[in-house]
This record gives sequence, structure tokens and C-alpha cells, in this order.
Amino acid sequence: MKRLLALSVLVLTMVFSTSATAQKFPGLDKSPADIATQPSSYKISKKNIRVIYSRPQLKGRMIKDLAPAGKVWRTGANEAAEITFYNDTNFGGKAVKAGTYSLFTIPGDKEWTVILNKNLNQWGAYSYDKAADVLRVTGKATKSNESLEAFSVTFTETDMVMGWGTTLVSVPFALSM
Repeated sequence: MKRLLALSVLVLTMVFSTSATAQKFPGLDKSPADIATQPSSYKISKKNIRVIYSRPQLKGRMIKDLAPAGKVWRTGANEAAEITFYNDTNFGGKAVKAGTYSLFTIPGDKEWTVILNKNLNQWGAYSYDKAADVLRVTGKATKSNESLEAFSVTFTETDMVMGWGTTLVSVPFALSM
């Protein structure tokens, strides 16, 4: 009886350890997810705005090939970026209610159209529906002396800033109290 119990434990141990070590994990995402918040400091837990997005890399490619001018872009990679306003906010000169929206952009040379869309959980811009737009605002595009390899989003006290390559796009905001 003891032998049967010991043999059973040994077999179970081998089965579970083999399946655990045989498990394959896919490689790391080539465009990892990131989160930008306003305020940006991790020491401040009460956030006003949060953007969840993926960070595509240039890897020698041109932005115009990855985010073509004049075409709706998911604003990052993978799933469409999502922006959450925790309070009613003036975004790009227009009032937006507190809530979560998909964030799309239409790149241009001197300005980008920034779109808040009510349809969430979208992969890319493949199912983008203009009829679900909540608002469209203009972000000013400028050139930087430094180049960002990965698409990035950050916040200043008064602007959401998107950057990639040498392109920076700023959208002003003001919190409603």
C-alpha cells in the first residue's frame, strides 16, 4: 500500500512538473502597452486623465508608413488607445464628459485631428465608426530636435503630448471643477 501511494505521488509529481516546465510563453509584445496619466507623478494617486496605449517602435521605418497622413490611426499599436477623463474636462477647446473613450488620430503635417470615440475594445482602427465620434479636436504638430524610437504619450500641466520620431503633437486641456 505504501509503495502504491509513493508511486502515485511520484507519477503525479512528474506529470505536473513536466506540464509546468513544458509550457511555452509567447515572446514579448513588440509594441508593449503603457499608461500615461495626468498628473504624471506616481506620488499623486488621484488622476485626472489616463491614456492606455501600445508603443510601436520605428525600427528604421517611417512614421508616414505606419500612421499615414489623412487616415484614421489607432494612436499606437494593437488595440485602439483608450483615454479616461475622471472629471468633465475641456479638451482641445471642447467640453468632454467624464468617461472612457477610444482615442484615434488623423496625422497631418502641421496639425493632427484627435478623435474621441464612444466604441471601446476595438482592435486597431479596422472597425472605427465615425458615427460613434464624441468629438474631434486639433492638435498642433511640431518638430523636435530629438527623435523618439517608440510612440509615447505624456502630460504637462496643460497639454497632452504625443511624440514619435521627431513629431510632437500637443492637445491643450483644462479640468472642469
